[in-house]
Amino acid sequence: MPEVRLTDKNGRSAGNIDVVIASYDEKGQVNDFGSLEVQAVYISGNVRRPFEHYIADMERRKNMVWSDTNVRPDYLSSSRKRLLPQMVYKGGILKAWGKKQAIAIHKNFFATLPAPPTVSREEAEVAWMIYDLKKDEDTNRYNLVLDEIVYTEFEPALVKITSPEAGPIEDFVEVLQGKLNEELDNPPDAPTMGDIISS
Repeated sequence: MPEVRLTDKNGRSAGNIDVVIASYDEKGQVNDFGSLEVQAVYISGNVRRPFEHYIADMERRKNMVWSDTNVRPDYLSSSRKRLLPQMVYKGGILKAWGKKQAIAIHKNFFATLPAPPTVSREEAEVAWMIYDLKKDEDTNRYNLVLDEIVYTEFEPALVKITSPEAGPIEDFVEVLQGKLNEELDNPPDAPTMGDIISS
């Protein structure tokens, strides 16, 4: 069943579940269910202009190189503004109920996420259904196909995806020093923050 509203204990909306997959008995009574979230990717740049350029002469421009345009997938915004809030709110409720979850996601999008720890299918609380476009040489068309399924527990996957790996503090201090130098009329004669930390 598509687009099923989910609420928390206080009746506040946690959003709609993209697809609820339910099992039911011979009398039509629901006896179990799980969820499927389809995670699309935000696009950065103007899609309309390149598309109108293509449409104006499709035959001559059918091999147009889209990477030459300013259109690109925005994986960072897609994970921080879409995937993670959905996992926290909707996924948190489903986890509390002990219900299985599936997330359909594009292969390139999944590859940008920190790799979550995996478990067996039987132990899994979340199935990451990873899709990719594959060219069918016979029809000369691309089809969206299931490439792989990655099985995880809910909380370890959420923690891994939401916990960025820290880079060297020296890199950040260098950025701070550069900004400080821009704010001052003259670079300071005093030791820099980098000098202080390294001493």
